[in-house]
Amino acid sequence: MTTSPDRSRNRGQQSTWSVWLGWTVSAALAALGAASGGLSGFLIMSGLVLLLVALVATIRGRVRWALLRSRVAGVSALAVALAVIVVGGAVADTEPAGRIAASETSSVADEPAPTSSPSDPSAGSPSRQPSDPTTSVSPSTPGADTALALLATLPVKGRAPKTGYDRDQFGQAWADVDRNGCDTRNDILRRDLTELVVESGTHGCVVLTGRLDGPYTGESIDFVRGAATSSAVQIDHVVALSDAWQKGGQQLRLGARTALANDPLNLLAVDGPTNASKGDGDAATWLPPSKHFRCAYVARQVAVKARYDLWVTRAEHDAIERVLTACPDTVVPTSEPVPLGGGRTGTPEPTSGPTPTRKPTRRGTGSTDPRFDTCTAAIDAGYGPYVRGKDAEYGWYDDRDADGTVCE
Repeated sequence: MTTSPDRSRNRGQQSTWSVWLGWTVSAALAALGAASGGLSGFLIMSGLVLLLVALVATIRGRVRWALLRSRVAGVSALAVALAVIVVGGAVADTEPAGRIAASETSSVADEPAPTSSPSDPSAGSPSRQPSDPTTSVSPSTPGADTALALLATLPVKGRAPKTGYDRDQFGQAWADVDRNGCDTRNDILRRDLTELVVESGTHGCVVLTGRLDGPYTGESIDFVRGAATSSAVQIDHVVALSDAWQKGGQQLRLGARTALANDPLNLLAVDGPTNASKGDGDAATWLPPSKHFRCAYVARQVAVKARYDLWVTRAEHDAIERVLTACPDTVVPTSEPVPLGGGRTGTPEPTSGPTPTRKPTRRGTGSTDPRFDTCTAAIDAGYGPYVRGKDAEYGWYDDRDADGTVCE
């Protein structure tokens, strides 16, 4: 039996119309889903349409306009439809929170700003935060002039070898770097002591007596210049010279190292025993016993290291940071030249008390100074300082702070 041309033409036209109609309806339903539910609505509606078509293909064996020509194809389309529906549901779960947040934001923005009235007890309350975000400062951000901010600029490196260190690498001890006619030791004594008595005839330089409020301990100490008493008050290098040598000092010129060793910023009058206990330790190994002075102490170390291009070790950096975190507003200290004079003038008084049972033993030769029982006796007699590797007298005395110099 043959098929007439007219019947074949009619079937072809019906097939074309069914394809066009099927896809048009499917697209319209998907667009409707997108309009009502966005991406999730589009996926869910498309999945439902595909699910319906796949069921028909599975039952009938084919749906020609959808290109599903077997039951196997229908089952595969059924699985795809279910997957599309699941994805659409997952997208729907994440969208509401974003839409709600956006709607809340827009609703808040649309609300008029509240105005305070005389009956509003909270109006003008100091607890209100400033509306201009540029005027608020985060408490975790240190000010530009603080030691904490300056600490962040210091390089963090490992400690270099101590090889080659010697006190004479930092120039003459207590050199008159400011050229005021007085040695640095007496300059610092005049700066840090109160109730000063300055020796007459020294142009306001040499300190005879005074009183020190010890910064490291908080205790008051009487300073009396003399063989047995001068060492009660010593001048400490806040950044020890040995520490400076191992953290960039080796790269400095001699002039810069001499300035570092005699810079008032790096010097403090302190009690002798505490100074000896510090040695050449940095902030990671030693801090002043007085906790009230620790912020000022580490701030001074930071200032010195920044001024002379020295670095800190990681442990040292962290130790300083812990101290300054408790006092983030501590500013970077500065120093000024110490003027001559101050207090009243006087003359050295003869030492009182029992006559010493043993006098200083002079064992000097033509090439060395006389030898005394103690460094204080040598200093009082006008001798010293003595540098390791340079002066034979160095071996006669105890270098308590291990800085390579005795009888300073």
